[in-house]
Amino acid sequence: MDMIIRNLIEDEVRQLVRWAESEGWNPGVDDAALFWNLDPQGYLGIEIEDQMIGGGAIIKHNSMFGFMGLFIVDPEFRGKKLGTKLWFARRDRLLDRLDQNGTIGLDGVDDMVPFYEKGGFKQYTRHRRFELATPPSPSSAPTEVQELNELDFEKIQELDRQCFPGERAEYLKSWIHQAGHVSLGITDGTKVTGFGVMRPCQTGWKIGPLFADDISIADQLFLAFCQRAESKSVYLDAPDNNPAARELCERHQMEEVFGCVRMYLGPVPELANQKIFGITTLEVG
Repeated sequence: MDMIIRNLIEDEVRQLVRWAESEGWNPGVDDAALFWNLDPQGYLGIEIEDQMIGGGAIIKHNSMFGFMGLFIVDPEFRGKKLGTKLWFARRDRLLDRLDQNGTIGLDGVDDMVPFYEKGGFKQYTRHRRFELATPPSPSSAPTEVQELNELDFEKIQELDRQCFPGERAEYLKSWIHQAGHVSLGITDGTKVTGFGVMRPCQTGWKIGPLFADDISIADQLFLAFCQRAESKSVYLDAPDNNPAARELCERHQMEEVFGCVRMYLGPVPELANQKIFGITTLEVG
C-alpha cells in the first residue's frame, strides 16, 4: 500500500470540511473557502493509491504562531496508524514553517489529549461549546452596537491583537466580510471596546470571535446577534479561563453541548483572557 503525505489542494480542503459536517462538527457554510484563503500552504494530507484519505490544517497565522486543526481520517482507514503518521508530519511541518520558539495551538477532544501530550503539547484551558436553541428576539438592538464595517479597521485590530497571538490582518478582513455573516462592534469614541462575527453554519449560527472589554459589552453584542439569528440556534465556544464568558452563557440559559482542551506546544501566548468571550474557531484558530 503506497502512502504519500503531501500538501492538499483546494478541492481536498472542501472534502475535509464535508467530512467535518458528516462528523457532526457543524462547519460554517463558507468555511472551506475561508479556510483555504487563510493559508493555501496550510493543509497536509495523506494519500493511499491516488486517494486522499485524511488531512488537517497546519495554519501559519504569523511567524510566531500556528494552529493545528480540522484533523480527520476517512473512517474506512482508521485504526491503521495512518492518522498518527499524518499528525506527526503535520506537527513537524508546521514547526518548520514558524520561527524558532514559535508556538502551535490546537483544540483537542478529551480522548485525544494523552496522544497530543506525547507529541509535546501541554494542556492550557478548556473550551466549551454552548447552544441557545431558541434565541430571544429583542424588540431593538442595543443602541451602542454598530455594523463592524462602519468602524476603523485599525481599531478593530487593536482589540484583536490583545485576544489573539499576534497579527492576522488578512484573516480578520476575510472573516468579518464573509458571505451571509453578521459582524458587529461597539466603540467608546476612541477605541473599539468589543466586536464579534456570527456566521451561518450547517445548523444555526456560530458566534466567533466575541471579544469585549467586559461582560456588559459582550452581552450587548450577544443580544444584537440573537436579534439577527432568525430564531435559529446560536453557538458560542467559550473559554474556561474567562469566568465572565461562562457567566454570559449561564445568563442566557445556554446549554453546553461539546467540550475540548486548548493545548500549546511552545510558549503560552500572553493574551487578555478576560476579554475573550468566544474564540474564533476550533478548526483553524
